Amino acid sequence: MIKQMTRVGSMVLLLVAALYPGAAVAHEGADLEVDPCVRWVGESAVHFSTYQPQYELKAQYCTDIPKTGETFLVVDLVDPALRNVPVGLRIVKGNGSNGAETQTVADWRPSHHPTGVVSGEATLGEGLYRVIITAEGRNPSRYQYLLRVQMIDYQKLLNSVAVPLLGVLLMAWLGYKLVRSKWLRNWWAVLRS
Repeated sequence: MIKQMTRVGSMVLLLVAALYPGAAVAHEGADLEVDPCVRWVGESAVHFSTYQPQYELKAQYCTDIPKTGETFLVVDLVDPALRNVPVGLRIVKGNGSNGAETQTVADWRPSHHPTGVVSGEATLGEGLYRVIITAEGRNPSRYQYLLRVQMIDYQKLLNSVAVPLLGVLLMAWLGYKLVRSKWLRNWWAVLRS
């Protein structure tokens, strides 16, 4: 009986792990079409990353930055055509929902970036920020990112806790029904005789 319960428990864990995609590595090697750090305007794309090496040397963040302080911002101009037009970056405190852009935290005026990388450093406190990347030229483009600095994302928290918990509860209920079924009792009786 203990072996069977161990097997059922193992199967439950395997099933939850298989059904829960959040356990996979989130960003490494992702295609541009599904990468959450890439923004598209038509055929043109940019990739945005932030780093805080004073806390974690190799950690890369996109829109959820875990701590406040000095933050390195890097924009990769994925589209080679963007390397030939002036590209600028601006960081504004708040999410811009009320239409007031009162506090500009950082502003890198549009300039040419032949290497395809726009980078800079800003000090970010707790709260919401909007990053606005503008590409000037014949077809001006505007890319936006909403940053959450040292804030709890309750939707992600709910997904990371509730979904696996529901999976485990469902598997426990199915295991309970299986253990209480006549079919299993009959099968066990045949094995014992």
